[in-house]
Amino acid sequence: MSESDATVAVVGGGPAGLSAALFTQKNGLDTVLFDTDETWMHKAHLFNYLGIGSQDGSAFMETAREQVDSFGVDRNQGEAVTSVTETDDGFDVETEADDGTYAVDYVVLATGANRDLAEDLGCEFEDDVVDVGVTMETSVENAYATGAMVRVDEWQAVISAGDGAAAALNILSKTKGENYHDFDVPADATNVFESVVAE
Repeated sequence: MSESDATVAVVGGGPAGLSAALFTQKNGLDTVLFDTDETWMHKAHLFNYLGIGSQDGSAFMETAREQVDSFGVDRNQGEAVTSVTETDDGFDVETEADDGTYAVDYVVLATGANRDLAEDLGCEFEDDVVDVGVTMETSVENAYATGAMVRVDEWQAVISAGDGAAAALNILSKTKGENYHDFDVPADATNVFESVVAE
């Protein structure tokens, strides 16, 4: 599979899902994200998220969604995923929509503490959470789990965002055939945003 042929489905639109979608789409992988807006962030006010002094959780989510949209993520707001099944070529993601079947190469599960899709997919569990390593890959090849799905008590937005980024970087490393790092410099920002970067 070539890099341009790879597609990624992200199930869940909280910090983990949005982070994964941002990294994959920004680096050339067609990404579809399903967001039912059930994130705990709407109950949060961020003081402990590095780089954010103080922000309402809902305002943070609005900014994060605008960011992934600006990179071209196909964000399906309000479209709930009903099943994820493994196929010979990757995964089929089924949703409640009439034409809601998506064939993808990779899937990132970012559904908070709801582990039903991971269980149905056959992912291994340990201590009642999805068993993953540092890459966030589950026992099902090319299926990833993030955030509260993989942690017993460490349910922090900043940790979840890191989990999403780790999953995305592993997917990118697989598709590019080498360890991949999404490291931007000021010139990158100038090229992307066509503006002068403040020093």
